Amino acid sequence: MNKKELNKLTDEDLLKESKKIKTTRIIDATLIGVLIGILIYSITAGNFSYFFGIILLYAVYKLSNKNEYKKSEIDSLLKERNLK
Repeated sequence: MNKKELNKLTDEDLLKESKKIKTTRIIDATLIGVLIGILIYSITAGNFSYFFGIILLYAVYKLSNKNEYKKSEIDSLLKERNLK
């Protein structure tokens, strides 16, 4: 969603989107932890390959930056509407 679509949301829908983003961030944090654990295990077990490591680090990067723009936009709209 872009800023124009977010502006059209009602207060209830905006709060639902905020709650959905919080849930998504918890799931993403869990997946990031699992991926980093797999990377550390592969390094310590001696099964590490650079290609595998690059793929895991790229996945961690994509998961960590997935919803940052949307989260900041929703937070600013919540402040404007004095919600939360």
